[in-house]
Amino acid sequence: MEVGQKFPLTIKRLGINGEGVGFYKRNVVFVKGAIPGEEVTVKLTKVSPKFAEAEILTIRKASEFRQEAPCSVYAECGGCQLQHMTYEAQLINKRDIVVQAFEKFAKEIGETTEIRPTLGMEDPWNYRNKSQFQVRKDGKRVYAGLFSEGSHQLLNINDCLVQQPLTTKITVAVRKILQKLNITIYDGKSLNGLVRTIVVRTGLKTGETQVCLVTTRNELPHKAELIERIKKIDPSIVSITQNINREKTSLVFGEETILLDGHEAILEKLGEYAFELSTRAFFQLNPEQTVHLYNEIKKAAALTGKENVVDAYCGVGTIGMWLADGAREVRGMDNVDEAIADAKFNARNNPNLQHVRFFPGSADKWLFRWSKEGYRPDVISVDPPRTGLDPGFIKTVLNIKPKRVVYTSCNPSTLARDLKELSKAYNVEYIQPVDMFPQTAQVECVVKLTLKK
Repeated sequence: MEVGQKFPLTIKRLGINGEGVGFYKRNVVFVKGAIPGEEVTVKLTKVSPKFAEAEILTIRKASEFRQEAPCSVYAECGGCQLQHMTYEAQLINKRDIVVQAFEKFAKEIGETTEIRPTLGMEDPWNYRNKSQFQVRKDGKRVYAGLFSEGSHQLLNINDCLVQQPLTTKITVAVRKILQKLNITIYDGKSLNGLVRTIVVRTGLKTGETQVCLVTTRNELPHKAELIERIKKIDPSIVSITQNINREKTSLVFGEETILLDGHEAILEKLGEYAFELSTRAFFQLNPEQTVHLYNEIKKAAALTGKENVVDAYCGVGTIGMWLADGAREVRGMDNVDEAIADAKFNARNNPNLQHVRFFPGSADKWLFRWSKEGYRPDVISVDPPRTGLDPGFIKTVLNIKPKRVVYTSCNPSTLARDLKELSKAYNVEYIQPVDMFPQTAQVECVVKLTLKK
């Protein structure tokens, strides 16, 4: 195969990044925008020893699930990957992405474990409660948005169909204020420019919104006027902060956060619980679907009121608190100190959570220490980042052997890898995919593991 080569291709599956997958002379070919079941003519754009990438020239036989993407910048943006596919088909193919991961990394588990249909949303639009739009300047005009897929070209976004409309409205207004006050903008290269990112998070149940300007240094020209103008954008804005990120990095936040006006954090509610969210604290981006996700975690935990529960990688403590009414004690831990501070506050300010405690530091460190002190949990809930569980944590779990482990994952590949290790001591009862991010290729899973007898 060589770049520029053209040939017909039948699309067999959906890839982990949302592209169609076909096979040409036993070679894997990824085709952006293609849907399983379609027959297309493609042109190769990239060839490597293990796979090739191609673009669609013509669709010879379209899928019954193909639709016109409703977003006007869908093709350029890259933030969503599946708007050209009906929602019904998205849910089916997200389950298949999980199946593929286990075929590749843990075949025996995939063949012997129930992988359930994906739990979707009634309305799969306008669900994201937080936006992080990069800021750039072209001439006198300030832009805010996302980078076009595979480029350093910023795509100005005035309306995003997966964002809560309020977050986009506020972001657009803030960028116009930055332009009006002629505040310098980061160019992606030189740290001479000041503002790099506008972050807006809103509490859907509380109506509180936080605006954060991520800057390259502490100074903020026209600070008083800037704050007053931002406050006037919308009455929901109760917190304005500035985060300092001095590094040339793709990471949004730096370590230092300054309160400019209002409260340090906003409040949000999930079910009966209220949560305080500071600028850098992790919180699920889809609160409506989060309730369904957490209820699945609760089902898998199967608590009776007698169990000691550990909430590893706990963030601001949401999962541990969700499980608290069925537990004798809950202990959570996380490496982000600000998240633990929020978790402690959240536990203190919710009734009936005196038996819930949170600790700063790594999960494997605390589990090892507690086991030495004679404390061994009955149930461990884990919700790690995309990189999966730390090897040291898995080793400790296999050593202390809690009765049940509930694994919540946002990456089917690392999930399959980790379950292969955990299955040395645990039965994988079932895998429940949950669609936390409609219109994208991402899929969350809740897995119930029980100790082998």
